[in-house]
Amino acid sequence: MAAGEYTHVQSTYRLQLRSEYDFDAVTQTIPYLAKLGISHLYLSPVLQAAPGSTHGYDVVDHTRLSETLGGQDRYDELVRQARDHGLGIVLDVVPNHMAVPTPAHLNAKLWAVLRDGPASPFARWFDVDWSHQAETGHGAILMPVLGDRIGRCLERGELTRDEHDGEPVLRYYEHVFPIRPGTERLPIAELLDQQYYRLAYWRVADEELNYRRFFDVDTLAAVRMEEPEVFAASHDLLLQLHAEGKADGFRIDHPDGLADPAGYLAQLADATNDAWVVAEKILEADERLPADWRCAGTSGYDTLWRIQGVFVDQNGADPLLRLWRHVTGQPAELLPVAQKAKRHVVEEVLAAEVVRLVELVIAMGVDDIEVRDYTRRRLTAALTELLVAFDIYRAYVRPGETPTTEAKTALHRAAERARTAEPDLEDEIALLTQLALGERADDPRHREFCVRFQQTTGPVQAKGIEDTAFYRWYPLAALCEVGSPADRFGISPVDFHTWAGEAPNASMTTLSTHDTKRSEDVRARLITLTERPDEWGTAIATWRAASAPYRPAALDAATEYLLWQVLVGAWPVDIDRLSEFLAKATREAKLHTSWTQPEPAYDDAVRAFAEAVRGDSSLLRKIERFVERLRPAERCVVLGQKLVQLTGPGVPDTYQGSELTFLALVDPDNRRLVDYASRHELLEQLDAGKAPATLDEEKLLVVSRALRCRRDRASAFTGAYEPLAATSAHAFAFLRGGQVATVATRLPKSLERAGGWGDATVSLPPGTWTDQLTGATYEGGDVPLATLLGQLPVALLVLA
Repeated sequence: MAAGEYTHVQSTYRLQLRSEYDFDAVTQTIPYLAKLGISHLYLSPVLQAAPGSTHGYDVVDHTRLSETLGGQDRYDELVRQARDHGLGIVLDVVPNHMAVPTPAHLNAKLWAVLRDGPASPFARWFDVDWSHQAETGHGAILMPVLGDRIGRCLERGELTRDEHDGEPVLRYYEHVFPIRPGTERLPIAELLDQQYYRLAYWRVADEELNYRRFFDVDTLAAVRMEEPEVFAASHDLLLQLHAEGKADGFRIDHPDGLADPAGYLAQLADATNDAWVVAEKILEADERLPADWRCAGTSGYDTLWRIQGVFVDQNGADPLLRLWRHVTGQPAELLPVAQKAKRHVVEEVLAAEVVRLVELVIAMGVDDIEVRDYTRRRLTAALTELLVAFDIYRAYVRPGETPTTEAKTALHRAAERARTAEPDLEDEIALLTQLALGERADDPRHREFCVRFQQTTGPVQAKGIEDTAFYRWYPLAALCEVGSPADRFGISPVDFHTWAGEAPNASMTTLSTHDTKRSEDVRARLITLTERPDEWGTAIATWRAASAPYRPAALDAATEYLLWQVLVGAWPVDIDRLSEFLAKATREAKLHTSWTQPEPAYDDAVRAFAEAVRGDSSLLRKIERFVERLRPAERCVVLGQKLVQLTGPGVPDTYQGSELTFLALVDPDNRRLVDYASRHELLEQLDAGKAPATLDEEKLLVVSRALRCRRDRASAFTGAYEPLAATSAHAFAFLRGGQVATVATRLPKSLERAGGWGDATVSLPPGTWTDQLTGATYEGGDVPLATLLGQLPVALLVLA
């Protein structure tokens, strides 16, 4: 289906479901969301998840809707109410993995595989390396749940027999595992050896895990969606909901983890008659969505960094980088930090995946003399270099098919970088590159390597860049977002217009998601620092001097620099939220502490400093005064980037609560419950004619009027995107379908220094134009910006 044919999906509103915000709660929110102007609810995963799940991505049963959220009946009522209010529904789908829950019997399919091994009818569901089981007859699936080495656990009597539903089981505290039939009467040490799984110390996982997982999360086991029966069984309920009109479209979580993303999307398109589907595809820099993906587009990270980049002062890059280096002593360049972070991920976090790939090559050599005489040590070193050098998520090679030019370019580019780093490994790098390109796909193991290599490059990129490097390198934290080129300070209006003119109108766009490190409004405030780097530098020096008496010696200067940015960006932020964020940030950085090897002394030092700063009333007044000075510029960025997102190319998503200023940090902070009653009341006041008096009210006005405009003038937003000429570089303006014009203020501090708009104008096409935000009308031609933007820093103009 051509992108322009998805006209029924005009805008979405993302809702994070949980026990405290279930199907009934969504139903109660529907009247407000319909009034807001959206066309579709966009729900986080709705299938049955593991107990206590706060996000839904840990599915345990694809055959039923979440009982925690209300089950089928309450979902059906939600659908009825949505339809009554003219709203559609988009569901978040998790095809890549299922939960390994505690206890394991909550995932019936996994339980059957643990009990019956490769003979289980569900054995093909999970991506398990059964080679060890084939050699020994037992112990294939590593279950790294023990708090100590297994011998010590046995000595302490921590592993015991028990019973569950009349079935003998093995218990380790809250963990319960099935016992292989016929082995239940063996002595416990011998019994352990005879299972299809191997209980192990949790630290073993990073090196020896033999099932594919979601990134480095052992409790999310990958599913083999390439198997037709797995696709059919796991999607039956979702497809039924679509066929019954209870779901209109889907967002696909992490398709890069699948063996064949294009094949999966084609299956889904065939099964839904090309429903509106967007994929969570992270595109690096100028990378494009694969041409053979049958979907409407991405989930929007490629638009996020471009939209906010329009409001970044590129002249602020050098002074902010100098300040970062001066304060922290860290490199001004991202690349060496990213490479070091990726190397850590390859060698430590994803070592098990590397081992599995190397063992595949070694196994090939048994039958293929050309792949013989390569040692494990040198192959591991070469593979490490290739993975570190690979700079996109995936090459999309399908074994047995000729690789695309883009795939060859990406792999050869990585190979050249790897050879430059380690010229002595040239032969090994060449072999691995051949295998990754599928050039030796005559052997099943060759084909498997080709697929598994691609399923590894994505996690290396994600964990290495977004979940490690972006927590180590942040001269401006606002730029360190999923899929963002953090070392690219802004984008020129000309470059944005060029990109937008070619962007698909059916792809999702976003400014905030459940995965963003900081919400759009936190980033907006931090973006204003690019116009005042000297003032920011002075503030940092003042705050550091004021906090010197209680700064712990152990505190890293970069961690402190992040704390100041978070305080400014998210102010006001309480100590619990601040400390929770800093704990996550420092552990993700993996420099002084980590999730797997926490350093209590460093964790305590960070929290102690945060508490001391938060308790220093004199210092807090200085921070508050600084934030107040940012308010006028912040207002321009908050409203400007939101209006550009809502009226630019694509289908805009509004993340829950962000129709008002939403100052949130990384999850779980951004999943806080939203007060919809107060939002509904405020919207009714605006609709009754109340003039917006706060930034919250102004943002709600912008969001509601832009969404209603999309709803009422749908044809304009499937039409052309055209830049509008303005005589000031501080006006960013474009036209949609010849009917709707957007005008936003950029770089307001520089505009103020220049003396304001003066006689600058924006050129509107002939006709009478009405600003949906103020009600003012203008005739086409050169309209003075001082008049147009005198009341608000943005304008949304509709042709009569």
